[in-house]
Amino acid sequence: MQRLRLDLDPLRETLLLTLHARALDSKLSHPILGDTHSAALADTIDYDFAKLKLKPSLICGTALRAKKLDEAVRAFVARHPDAVVLDLGCGLDTRALRCDPPAGVDWYDIDFPDVVALRPQLLPDRSKHLGADLTEPGWLDPLPSDRPVMIVAEGLLPFLPGDTFQRMTRELTAHFVTGELAINGYTRFAAWSMKYHPAIKAIGITAAQGFDDPRAPETWNAGLTLAEEQLLTRAPEVADFPQPLRAATRLMSHSTALSRQGTRLLRYRF
Repeated sequence: MQRLRLDLDPLRETLLLTLHARALDSKLSHPILGDTHSAALADTIDYDFAKLKLKPSLICGTALRAKKLDEAVRAFVARHPDAVVLDLGCGLDTRALRCDPPAGVDWYDIDFPDVVALRPQLLPDRSKHLGADLTEPGWLDPLPSDRPVMIVAEGLLPFLPGDTFQRMTRELTAHFVTGELAINGYTRFAAWSMKYHPAIKAIGITAAQGFDDPRAPETWNAGLTLAEEQLLTRAPEVADFPQPLRAATRLMSHSTALSRQGTRLLRYRF
């Protein structure tokens, strides 16, 4: 089989980092997410994944946050089988395949046009693809607005400049009547420190955005109300982390402040 070579700039190259993390998790003896779709997809791409040198903390953290976001999506579409789902900054995520939504759900994978153009070449068609620059006005116009929406933004926050994420959130909640927003919430320190992570340095990305108080988005004039904060250091799946990561994570879990510096899932209603 001839493998596909992708010509990606550093920002878009981050989609290969998370793809690789999910693929590696699926090959563990006790996978957290078990995303075999990502493993199969990674095998079709001509890329030196070894240069990313992913550590167990990033592999397990990526898999765990994806699993918890998947659970949030499944719960929402179970309550709203006619929902719209938006996977913002989807990259090469296989969430639509993992969640297997009901036939009445309209699922949109949204990213830069050149990124979503890759998806039909690489993934089974289980979703609609919308190429859009989330910083530009008008990108929401093609989307239905009269149905409940589940908005997922995994790993997107640190890579949007200035107050772009806040502005985008206001546009989303103004467009849709009702729904939820689920994100992995980076603190300011976690977002700032990303640029020193070896895998991020290997790609050349500088990350910046984050917030500490989980209720901060309630002040963005977007009509958001915090529904849930999950500190993933306390998730039962930590029992499947390899040592010494498992012990370190359990130690961190005793402190809310420290746990917030790790992976956390935030879910808001509007």
